[in-house]
Amino acid sequence: MSLRHAVLGLIAEVPGCSGYDLLKTFEVSLGHVWSATQSQLYGELGKLTADGLIEVTAEGPRGRKEYRATEAGRGELRRWLTETSPRTARRDESILRVFFLGSLEPAQARDYLRGLAAGAGGEHETLTELERTLDAQGGDPSDFGRIALEYGKRYMAMRRDWAEWAAGQIGP
Repeated sequence: MSLRHAVLGLIAEVPGCSGYDLLKTFEVSLGHVWSATQSQLYGELGKLTADGLIEVTAEGPRGRKEYRATEAGRGELRRWLTETSPRTARRDESILRVFFLGSLEPAQARDYLRGLAAGAGGEHETLTELERTLDAQGGDPSDFGRIALEYGKRYMAMRRDWAEWAAGQIGP
């Protein structure tokens, strides 16, 4: 997924949001699958505006700008969703390290894997709490963001369970 399309998608779904609003939305909703720094996000807003995919709908104090997707932007989002194949993540440093755990003492390798399990368990708890917060706010449970949230919960549960299993595979 590109930052360009993530920003475009958020603006298409939430017209009238500012760069600050987008950054906060990234942290809460997309931050578990795609991250962006403030400078990356604001840079992308400038590029999307220059390319005619979004436009400024209001300007406020201290340079605050609100954006909405243009028809060309909505078309680009649809094209990206329907005509391109997503690239799956292929780099995972924590799993790369597993390949080399034989360089450690067995107890250190187990500790590493237990740390992975704990980290994934913590992420699972964070996502579960986010889900509780969303449930308390109400809304449509078939929302696609909730479907993505469920993926995150299941993925973290799988990583936790795998790391616990892997730790148990290491001999004395």
